[in-house]
Amino acid sequence: MAFSADEPTIEALYLRHHDALRRFLTRMLRSEDAAAEVAQDAYLRLVRFAPRRAVDDPKAYLFQVAANAARDRIARDRLAGSVLGDGALADTIPCPRPDAEAVALGRERVCILIEAVNELPPRCREVFLLSRFDGLSNGQIADRLGISRNMVEKHIIKAMVHCRRRLDAAGT
Repeated sequence: MAFSADEPTIEALYLRHHDALRRFLTRMLRSEDAAAEVAQDAYLRLVRFAPRRAVDDPKAYLFQVAANAARDRIARDRLAGSVLGDGALADTIPCPRPDAEAVALGRERVCILIEAVNELPPRCREVFLLSRFDGLSNGQIADRLGISRNMVEKHIIKAMVHCRRRLDAAGT
């Protein structure tokens, strides 16, 4: 039985063999949690990098993708252990804080965005701020302002496009 590269077919294949795949990965990784994560990673790999031609043995293909994902996980875990385990390489890890240049660039972008938001028409600005800064859903904004969800989406898109154009024009 061959399978094609469309997502519903891949999902069906994954679901059909999920339990066996998890057992296989648990034996390989010696951890049920890691096996669950790697099984999901294998599914995502199948969706993202589905073969262009039909596969003769889809189950074997699924298990091979999962085994490769498990080997990648094992290698990543070993590297993390060697980097952080004895401390010898831990000193070479860069500081997660941004440098002065990145801070200055970030401040410049914030100033440009503040100006861009202030240039928006009042209703568009209000919708955008309710969405992005107050965290309201489109439905909540529509109810609060007495407008349709469609209109909320149009205002948000207009604001986002305006902000992107302003950032692009400034070269940031």
